[in-house]
Amino acid sequence: MHPGMKEDKTMPKGGSTCFKRSIIFLLLNISSFVVPVAGFAMKTCRISYDTAICDQTTLYAVPQDIPPTVKVIDLSVNRISKIQLLDFKNRTVLTELNLKRNIISQIDTGAFADLISLKTLNLNNNKLVHLGDDLFKGLSNLTELRIYGNQIKAVASTAFKSLTSLTILDICNNNLHNLTVVHSILQHLPNLQELVIRNIGLTEFHSWELTNSSLELSSLDLSQNLIADFRITADVFPKLTWLKIGGSKQRMKWDVRNKTFLSRVSTLDISALQMALHDMETLIESFNSSLISLRMNTMKYGLPALINTSCTIPTVSTLQLRSNKLWFVDSKLFHLCINVKEVDLKGNRIKVIQEEAFRSFQNLRILSLSHNKLLSVPAATRNLPALAELDLSSNAISTLECQDFANLVTLRQLSLQHNSISNLEECLFKNLIRLQVLELQNNTISKLNNAFIKYLPNLKLLRLNGNELTIIKHGEFKGLISLRNLSLHENKIKKLEKGSFIGLTNLTDLQLLSNNIEKNGLIKGCFNGLINLKRLDMRQNHIKYKKNVALRDPPFSELSNLETLAILSQHRRGKSQLPRNLLQGLKNLLVFNTRNSQLLSLHKDMFNYTPQLQTLDISSNDLEDLSPDLFSPIQSLKSLYISRTSLWSLDFLIHANLTKLEFLQARKNEYSVFSEEIMKSLPALIYVDLQGNSFTCDCSNAWFLKWAEKNEQTQVYDAYNFTCNYPPSLKGMKLLELDVRSCLVETDFICFISTTCAILLFMVVSFTYNFLRWQLAYAYYLFLALLFDSKHRNKQAPDQYDAFISYNSHDEPWVIRELLPKLEGEQGWRLCLHHRDFEPGKPIIENITEAIYGSRKTICVISRRYLESEWCSREIQVASFRLFDENKDVLILVFLEDISTSQLSPYYRIRKLLKRQTYLSWPQAWEHTELFWEKLRQALKTREDLYEDRFCLTVVDSP
Repeated sequence: MHPGMKEDKTMPKGGSTCFKRSIIFLLLNISSFVVPVAGFAMKTCRISYDTAICDQTTLYAVPQDIPPTVKVIDLSVNRISKIQLLDFKNRTVLTELNLKRNIISQIDTGAFADLISLKTLNLNNNKLVHLGDDLFKGLSNLTELRIYGNQIKAVASTAFKSLTSLTILDICNNNLHNLTVVHSILQHLPNLQELVIRNIGLTEFHSWELTNSSLELSSLDLSQNLIADFRITADVFPKLTWLKIGGSKQRMKWDVRNKTFLSRVSTLDISALQMALHDMETLIESFNSSLISLRMNTMKYGLPALINTSCTIPTVSTLQLRSNKLWFVDSKLFHLCINVKEVDLKGNRIKVIQEEAFRSFQNLRILSLSHNKLLSVPAATRNLPALAELDLSSNAISTLECQDFANLVTLRQLSLQHNSISNLEECLFKNLIRLQVLELQNNTISKLNNAFIKYLPNLKLLRLNGNELTIIKHGEFKGLISLRNLSLHENKIKKLEKGSFIGLTNLTDLQLLSNNIEKNGLIKGCFNGLINLKRLDMRQNHIKYKKNVALRDPPFSELSNLETLAILSQHRRGKSQLPRNLLQGLKNLLVFNTRNSQLLSLHKDMFNYTPQLQTLDISSNDLEDLSPDLFSPIQSLKSLYISRTSLWSLDFLIHANLTKLEFLQARKNEYSVFSEEIMKSLPALIYVDLQGNSFTCDCSNAWFLKWAEKNEQTQVYDAYNFTCNYPPSLKGMKLLELDVRSCLVETDFICFISTTCAILLFMVVSFTYNFLRWQLAYAYYLFLALLFDSKHRNKQAPDQYDAFISYNSHDEPWVIRELLPKLEGEQGWRLCLHHRDFEPGKPIIENITEAIYGSRKTICVISRRYLESEWCSREIQVASFRLFDENKDVLILVFLEDISTSQLSPYYRIRKLLKRQTYLSWPQAWEHTELFWEKLRQALKTREDLYEDRFCLTVVDSP
């Protein structure tokens, strides 16, 4: 029995049918049942290419069902407390392991021994206190280890002995407290290049504690330690190029006896360093021969003096001065910085910059003034002849003047996003002949005023999203001949004029999502000129079609090179269609997304124009059925998204011939059974997501259950959380906990015995059916009729109702909307409906019997679902008993669907009744519904004598 199975109540119903199929399957494929294989149905993880993603799943231990072929495992954000010896056994191909944000407090020695290919290990934010002897045994190829944010107090002398290839170690935010522990770590790491020991409780740093270590460090982070004494008396860092200190409230004493000890440091970060100004200047000067980049963020005092000291070092070219409260910048602050090429003044609350403030920056290439309080573009930026990047984002700039960017002929990137700019001027960008990136998003721009008609010939990226544009006029961007990416999303655009994008012959990516574009706003020729466009996103607009008739002017017909198209409506009212030729001209389309567009159907010719399509997303629509012909033109399809589409079956895939389909997402539909034919019609499938469907837990799903657990090719995502919805007795139970022993036979002996019994039983049933079926049927019905008659006939007053309506719950909309208003509302009959008139608390079969015997007639509303329903079968059974017993015309058959004779063959009772009862057909009455209701009225009006007052209910022969 499968783990978790305790009672026989989980044994599925319908075993006989599955039994016959399983016998044949077993005889042909017996070996597949005796050879154990590793399946892809994982309880807690999902596979993406060669990565197992098990994050945020409340795991308490490392799962053991992850395929051994994966190269990356992400177990972050779980509740794992211990790494045991066998958790990663035989994972010789694993290259990356992420265990951050668990509660790991213990790791068994040798737990990582088999991870011989591991390159990256992340143990950040756990509960480790002690790193034991040879903890990382086997990790000889590990290059990156991060143990940030644990509670490590002690490290065994041999804990890091195996990490001979380690180049990056982050052990910050722990409780190591002294360099002795750090030294014991470093002596085993000959190739270490980057060491992060931020906030580990150091109170002093003395080089003699590291003199026996052979250090190859190029980067060292000592920040946020309470170091009072920093003393280097020996050349322990001969290759150090990056150093970060400071960031604590402790005043530090700096003592470096020889400037050559740190002669290779090129990047120094002393942000928030607490030190006397004179000592600070001495510290900076000790890097005189090598310093290139200096970071002095959040300095409390003495910043002007430190800037002057820094700028006297001829090699310094980068100054990062963030969050220093420099609300005013005058001409003296940078007057010595003639060699500086990059300045970052982000977040300083700057309001005023004198015009001469940057005069000394004759070689400045990058200037960031973002997140300040500037009201306009400072005139000081016009005096920077070498400037290539200017960042003025997140200020309070409301207007732009034509002279704001004068002389900036070398500028390549300009960032003005997150300001209050409302309009542009035609002359604004006339000098920016080399500009390649322009960011104007998240302003209040409502008009472009020809700003992009003449200038910016080299612009490649333009971001105008998050503004208030309402229309794109003809030739609005025709000067941007080099533009490749244009972002216009999250505006208020209603209309695209003809030739809106004329001149943009190099544009490859156009973002128009989240606007107010309607179908009338997509006029003929609006996309003219976009001959190289690859991606077009028009999601969340108001593009809605009511019919699928062909358009005279398909809007995308000129975009022959388009590869990705997303076109979704944000209308919440009413349903829509897509014109059958909407995609005309898109011969190279690879991805089409029309998710959440309230679509009712897709015309079978929809994709005749897109033979290269590989990804199709039609999720979150009301597509109750899909034709296999829809997929005939797109045989290269690899990914199909059909979640939340109200589909009842995946049978259309059997004949769709999607032999290259690799990814199928079909969440939250109405599927209950997944047949072998469906899955075998998709030979290339490697991932299927069926979450949130209503699974039937009986033998009809036995093959799928075994396939989900055992197949080695396809990952069935979240299969262990699939729950049963039918039968009611198993509702809520996990599908993979279902005991299918009655469906599948797994041994040769039982197979032989069962096959023999099945053959004998078949012969007996066949003989009985051919020679004794009429006698048996008559005897059976007569017995039950007597039983029910004697028990129920006189329990209630006769003719309490004119008719009892027997129907399946899926046909209830027709009964409520069509039948009930006609028979009760217009014709005045008294009807009995189970959901309305049955007595609560009484057994269902008793309610059914009393309703049938208490009504003059019984109307059976027959559909395919009716034939499959157990309770509907009981109702027609009791009605037929009364028919045979009382010899009265009490039964009226109404067919909601055309059901062929072959389809009725399994339902003996229906066929028997049709041989002596005429019937009404709703599908054949669609042109003459009034005649249908008149015939039904006459049927209800006739006397119950079986051979009197007969009339023809339908003009066609019975099935």
